[in-house]
Amino acid sequence: MERELIWERSGIQVETSRRQLGKNQPGESLGWRNGFQSHQQSVSPLCLHCSRGGPQWAAVSLVLSVGPPLLMLGYATKHVVEGLDPRTLYRFRLKVTSPSGEHEYSPVVSVSTTREPISSEHLHRAVNVNDEDLLLRILQGGNVKVDVPNKFGFTALMVAAQRGYSRLVKILVSNGTDVNLQNGSGKDSLMLACYAGHLDVVKYLRRHGASWDTRDLGGCTALHWAADGGHCNVIEWMIKDGCEVDTTDAGSGWTPLMRVSAVSGNQKVASLLIDAGADVNMKDKDGKTPLMVAVLNNHEELVQLLLDKGADASVKNEFGKGVLEMARVFDRKNVVSLLEEMKKKQMPKKSSVR
Repeated sequence: MERELIWERSGIQVETSRRQLGKNQPGESLGWRNGFQSHQQSVSPLCLHCSRGGPQWAAVSLVLSVGPPLLMLGYATKHVVEGLDPRTLYRFRLKVTSPSGEHEYSPVVSVSTTREPISSEHLHRAVNVNDEDLLLRILQGGNVKVDVPNKFGFTALMVAAQRGYSRLVKILVSNGTDVNLQNGSGKDSLMLACYAGHLDVVKYLRRHGASWDTRDLGGCTALHWAADGGHCNVIEWMIKDGCEVDTTDAGSGWTPLMRVSAVSGNQKVASLLIDAGADVNMKDKDGKTPLMVAVLNNHEELVQLLLDKGADASVKNEFGKGVLEMARVFDRKNVVSLLEEMKKKQMPKKSSVR
């Protein structure tokens, strides 16, 4: 009986070989194994069909270069072979086993796989490795949507903006990506670029419609994230471009200056914001000022800067507590000394009585 080994995959042309394997006997089995394989890339499936008249019992054994042989038993006429790489040559042989004995293995059947279908994974892979040519080929193929997110919810533009791949950013924007899309936490590409300090990307995104007013799920704007990132050149340009310096977030009512007081204590960033008009005595939802926040987080040098810039040390929060009391309660010894020294300097000198 003639058996045909047929390898199928959408869009693939493969070569097959045939041989006469003798007549079927009741209870005979079909065995096949991998004779040769070369490895290049990632997994893609192929299908093996054994065409014969009527249902029959079969034992299919697949021998791979790694791992134990795979034995298939039953009446199936189709088995999916997984783990085959794209653009790879595979060679298989077919054998029939019957109660009377085993036949010889058939001549080698050669199977050539083609490349993987282009998918969003390829798009993000091209961005991750900063491959301009590959990105262009993928986008020009028209099979992948430019704004499809990766498993973390980031679009290709978000990743490129965060890493400062300015040429990839331009390619993605010219191919229709939405510069104002936000990820699961509400951050957009502009926020990511501002935090990472990529000024050229920030400027380009602004020219192509990115907004300073967009807020993430916590109510933070791009300037909040730029303040966290601590890149003064970016912050300076943002302010010149019209970014509001005293915008507050939705959670605590913090301005970018308050975030500096809470997170980094960066004096240069704080000074830049204050010189641009940030209010050193603005209060958050709990009545705390930037000075109080800096004291609580033990940013001694920032405390001094805020005092020098006009911060009012006599202000009380909504619980009636001032900065000196906060510093003592939280054992901020250096800050306590600083505040006490400042308080002494502000006390009016007693005039001598003659």
